[in-house]
Amino acid sequence: MKIGPKYKIAKRLGASIFEQTQTQKFQLSQARSERTTKRRAPKSDYAKQFLEKQKVRFTYGITEKQFKNYILKSMSGKNVNPSEVLFKALESRLDNAVYRMGIAHTRRAARQLVSHGHIIINGKRVTIPSYSVKPSEIVTIRIGSQTSPLFTELKTKLKDYTAPSWVVFDVEKGEGKVVGSPTYTKTDLAFDLTPVLEFYSR
Repeated sequence: MKIGPKYKIAKRLGASIFEQTQTQKFQLSQARSERTTKRRAPKSDYAKQFLEKQKVRFTYGITEKQFKNYILKSMSGKNVNPSEVLFKALESRLDNAVYRMGIAHTRRAARQLVSHGHIIINGKRVTIPSYSVKPSEIVTIRIGSQTSPLFTELKTKLKDYTAPSWVVFDVEKGEGKVVGSPTYTKTDLAFDLTPVLEFYSR
């Protein structure tokens, strides 16, 4: 997915959209910008829903077509809680799982690691970033890749990192595991999936 200028997009959607903009320097810049910007008219419900949709898309780095497919599956009649289903589907993407384990510092970098064949699932190389990982599946850095400069500093980088409860990663073995399912907790996220689903329900 091709993305435009990240800082410009983050100023509109929020600093947490991209890992590169989650810095104090960016937050101070955004605060100064807000102080000098003229007060705008309140956004319509449609505009708010659209912005939330964009937040989710840019957070996970997926195209509109990909995102709509996730939406349609989550809104099928058999799903009691579409928001929970949608969140699990997005979080369970292989590129996101690699990012959550701390193997890559951004989702974009994780997507490249997967696409370039550095990641193994249950002993088999998987090069599809959208592959949905499942509980008990083993995520491993390919043996031939473990000495690559991409991973040589991984132990140092992960020293102070805490992964979400649904994944674990053993840096000594270069091996991670999906030990549960991601849980949708709106207060812990930079976006709200309810208005996103409302946007597509129009």
